[in-house]
Amino acid sequence: MVEAGVMFLLWVLIGIPALVAFIFFLLTEHRALGSCAPENRKMEPGMVWLQLVPVFNVVWQFLVVLAIAESFQREFEKRGLAVEPHPSKGIGLAVCILNCTTLIPVVNWLTSIPAVICWIIYWVKIAGLKGQLAPQV
Repeated sequence: MVEAGVMFLLWVLIGIPALVAFIFFLLTEHRALGSCAPENRKMEPGMVWLQLVPVFNVVWQFLVVLAIAESFQREFEKRGLAVEPHPSKGIGLAVCILNCTTLIPVVNWLTSIPAVICWIIYWVKIAGLKGQLAPQV
């Protein structure tokens, strides 16, 4: 019975905040794609939410990262703004690969923290790129 209580406590302390953070991250990805003109998008913004589907998300996360990078590339080029080639692609793919390695027992002890760090860097990167595309008031 103590084991169930510990698991519940871990879920409350770690699982729920992590899920909330992931939802805010997906919202950022959604808005990032939405900041690009429809003709420049490689994916519709609503498609990022498929990352909530267990197992399917292992592959889908790669497609979302590539779509966001390509969409940003097209949008920045269309607007004549300077940006590195395929912005966010490198760090985004690093996040995806590290996420996959966290599924491997023992290896996950080495890759979990770098995965979270890279995920935060990626999140900040796409939020910053989206901010550059915001209409100037």
